Amino acid sequence: MRNTITTVLVAATVFVGAVGPSIARPSCAEGERKVVEANALRYQARQEARIGDRGRVCDTLDEVGDRYAEARDAFEDCGADVVAIDLRSESRALRIAKSVNRCD
Repeated sequence: MRNTITTVLVAATVFVGAVGPSIARPSCAEGERKVVEANALRYQARQEARIGDRGRVCDTLDEVGDRYAEARDAFEDCGADVVAIDLRSESRALRIAKSVNRCD
């Protein structure tokens, strides 16, 4: 009887450990998607800077900032605060890129 109770408790613990992160996963996936979008937009901004279209560079960098803010919020919602802190440093780097391109 004791062995059965122990087995059930271990199974329940493993189940909760496996299912718990997947419940929080949708908002984390949203954050990851926003980071990927921001990286693509940063690449686009670099290409526009090479072409010399300063207006588009500034607009694109503004969109990058929006994506980082949305990603940070999504990561904070799912409990990945360490990633949110890393995104704050990315936001600082974005401000530097804006000043280099004279967007402010």
